Amino acid sequence: MISVTVICKNEEDNIRECLESVKWADEIIVVDSFSMDRTAEIAREYTDKVFLKEWEGFAGQRAYALSLASGEWVFPIDADERCTPELMGEMQNLMKTSHNRNGFRIPRRSFFLGKIVRHSGWYPDYQMRFFLKDKAKVTPRDVHEGYEVEGLTGMIKSSLLHYTVSSIQDYTRKINHYSSLQALDKAKKKKIGFYDLFFRPVSSFLRQFFVKSAYRDGIAGLMITFFDVFTNALTYMKAWEIQNRENK
Repeated sequence: MISVTVICKNEEDNIRECLESVKWADEIIVVDSFSMDRTAEIAREYTDKVFLKEWEGFAGQRAYALSLASGEWVFPIDADERCTPELMGEMQNLMKTSHNRNGFRIPRRSFFLGKIVRHSGWYPDYQMRFFLKDKAKVTPRDVHEGYEVEGLTGMIKSSLLHYTVSSIQDYTRKINHYSSLQALDKAKKKKIGFYDLFFRPVSSFLRQFFVKSAYRDGIAGLMITFFDVFTNALTYMKAWEIQNRENK
């Protein structure tokens, strides 16, 4: 039995296509954080297991959703992701044949304004997304949280589709949110100074554009690089603000 889990909030533009791509699953669990739109209403068209829970961070929401799954195998998916028929078939086959593997990493193919990103460090972007429930736990981080699996793990060939950036305005809002979470973490670890504020964004540009070959993705790669620099700069500026506000 495969359980699909989804955590979401205000995702009415994405949730239908997401759930449509996993309607083959034995169980679909949706944890909605009291959306102000039709997210929960649309989700109930696909499953009667729609739970409302106040937002407690990505890790907290994922852990709660995982606890509700009744299937032996769990496949977490986000509202802006889609499961392909090839991925579905591979997971169903592995569930029956891979008796010595407790989890599998899935390559994620991301889209930027409708364009597939083939470089920029965005692919293959392996994610631990298919695993035995009793062998997995959620990493307790505010951002870049994920799943840790005990024992041997493997790799899946088929990709999970990720519609990362649907509009510049929407992605800018996401960056503002994620940089705030990252800033809280950075502010706890080290003193933020001139070096961080000046050199880290510069280093971010060089690493993203050249080392991760963003230049090979053309205009999309250039914009991805700018967003990476912007996120980096915002993170350290906000961390500096936190430390200096607390020191007043």
